[in-house]
Amino acid sequence: MSTFSPGDLVQPRMGGPKLKVVEVHDDRIVAVPAANEQGAPLTLKADDVTLYKEDGDFGVC
Repeated sequence: MSTFSPGDLVQPRMGGPKLKVVEVHDDRIVAVPAANEQGAPLTLKADDVTLYKEDGDFGVC
């Protein structure tokens, strides 16, 4: 069972763009690019993605 919910921001474990989850089906998710939610949906294994997080101190001067 997937630990993700629609609206979650995820990214592929191997690297790649930030994605927004739009559907959850057992061990798979359907996501669209977060930067272009009208883009083509991708179906991915839930095990192949992780919750999105920013690395580093963004916005700190």
